[in-house]
Amino acid sequence: MDKTDDLRIRRFSNFRIIEHWVQMLTFVLLVLTGLSQKFYHLDAATWFILHLGGIDSVRLIHRYTGIIFSVAALTHIIIGVIGVTLKKWTPSMLISKKDFQDVTHNIRYYLGMEDRPAICDRYSYRQKFEYWGVLIGAVLISLSGLTLWFPVFITQFLPGEFIPAAKVLHTNQAILVFSMIALWHIYNSIFSPEVFPLDTSIFTGDISRERMEREHPAELMRMEGKPLKKISSIYEEPGHNKDLEVNR
Repeated sequence: MDKTDDLRIRRFSNFRIIEHWVQMLTFVLLVLTGLSQKFYHLDAATWFILHLGGIDSVRLIHRYTGIIFSVAALTHIIIGVIGVTLKKWTPSMLISKKDFQDVTHNIRYYLGMEDRPAICDRYSYRQKFEYWGVLIGAVLISLSGLTLWFPVFITQFLPGEFIPAAKVLHTNQAILVFSMIALWHIYNSIFSPEVFPLDTSIFTGDISRERMEREHPAELMRMEGKPLKKISSIYEEPGHNKDLEVNR
């Protein structure tokens, strides 16, 4: 193995690590307190509610945890907008034409019609799908949660039908986001063969060069100041041409 494979590359800042911890912990607490209220008739939910001091305590914990969760999501959005518009950050999470090309390319790869997976930049189309699903879900959950918390105030400006609609939206959207994280994010972060037993990059902030070359080759070449027209890839077989063309 080349000694450069052991090189660690900084991928996430300390702020992003803290942000992830806040969102992760608040989301887990919201799921526990929220699902226990929805499925209160189950023995496990009853046990959980009683051990937290009763239904009123569970509701208070859920609401105030929701405030932290919503503020964290709003802060994330504001920082992103300011960074892109004022600091000229690259909007790496925006969905582009290449993402759709990568989807098609990988389908062909899985069917044996391509000799390598799609070459991705800082974030792949899978990561973008997950990101926007969770972010939009967080916004909808936050708005509907505030509506349910202050129904009298909200109905001063909006029709009363918004209250039951918000209840349906809040519950179903929360279950949808929970399912996405439980099935999609947990698999990609823990059980995927590429990272098993755990993808530690969001906790340590760094990633191995070998993973960067495999998963984010376009970003790696840009970081190393090499031309983006050609990329050295581990997908090539020994003896073959090591230069791969990149769809820009």
